[in-house]
Amino acid sequence: MAHNRIRSFNKHFLNRVLRRLAFRSRGPFAIVYHVGRRSGKAYETTIMVEPAPDGFVFALTYGPEVDWYRNVLAAGQCSLLWHGHTYALEQPEPFAMQAALPLYSPFKRMVLRRLGTKNFVHMKYQHAESAKEAARA
Repeated sequence: MAHNRIRSFNKHFLNRVLRRLAFRSRGPFAIVYHVGRRSGKAYETTIMVEPAPDGFVFALTYGPEVDWYRNVLAAGQCSLLWHGHTYALEQPEPFAMQAALPLYSPFKRMVLRRLGTKNFVHMKYQHAESAKEAARA
């Protein structure tokens, strides 16, 4: 029950504050743009990501049952705003915690461990231009 209250607080308050950080050139926060799997409505959700050689790794801090992730799985794609740049991503796949954590800085790993984050997802760049853009960021 407390977990749901924290999620609600984050969704309605904290995410709006963290959203601003996604536009900066540093930091772990990004905005994932996705479409509701039933409603077809456009949504944006503030999340923690880390770049990977061929895309991004997403920390599923609330587990794999969150709506944004289920929407992305249903669509097979999303857009990501990270460090002021937008990337088209596709092919969401679970990513092993042992492979994901080394991509994060020691501080971010500590935060993710304290949050109890066990689930991660990897998404690949949809277009070659996205990969070139990420290499420059």
